[in-house]
Amino acid sequence: MAESRPDNKRIWTVPNVLTMLRMALIPVYWVLMSEGKMIPALCTYIVASLTDVVDGYIARKYNQITDFGKLMDPLADKLMVLSVMLSMIIPMGGRPGILPVLPFIIVLAKELLMVLGGLVLYKKGIVVYSKIISKAAQVLMVSALLLSFFYEYFDSIGKPVYLWVLWAAVVLTVCALCYYAADIFRQLREQKAKKQE
Repeated sequence: MAESRPDNKRIWTVPNVLTMLRMALIPVYWVLMSEGKMIPALCTYIVASLTDVVDGYIARKYNQITDFGKLMDPLADKLMVLSVMLSMIIPMGGRPGILPVLPFIIVLAKELLMVLGGLVLYKKGIVVYSKIISKAAQVLMVSALLLSFFYEYFDSIGKPVYLWVLWAAVVLTVCALCYYAADIFRQLREQKAKKQE
């Protein structure tokens, strides 16, 4: 009996629905933050983060990896993280800005470079896969953002742990970008060498 293959063009799969839910939670998060409802906003962010874990697990376990998911899942992750970072920089809901703007600029620049680079490489037939260092940076970033919701406590004890974790995530993010760049140049050299053979 032949093994069934997934239809990569499908959209309405459980993982994709979870990805769309994560996208839909972004404006909900912003409304809650603008109204100063930090705990409900935190819960929204946690739910969004959990959908990221669950949809990836389901997609791999039940062979539901689709073209839509490959594109929209990382996009939803990036938009959610950048949204939370930005909301913590802008004073809103009666609270001051919590995070410095520089980490946001660095992460945004890295994501834009990755997207643009990915498009160029795709045309050359080169696929850049996610690396462990990038996943580690993502985990640190999510942790930093979760901790930043409790900034008053950390500031009161004079230990801004959320900022320490944030900068560690930024450093790892830059390292991940350098790692990707080195891997890309290696693949380009190999591709060029094969063409010359």
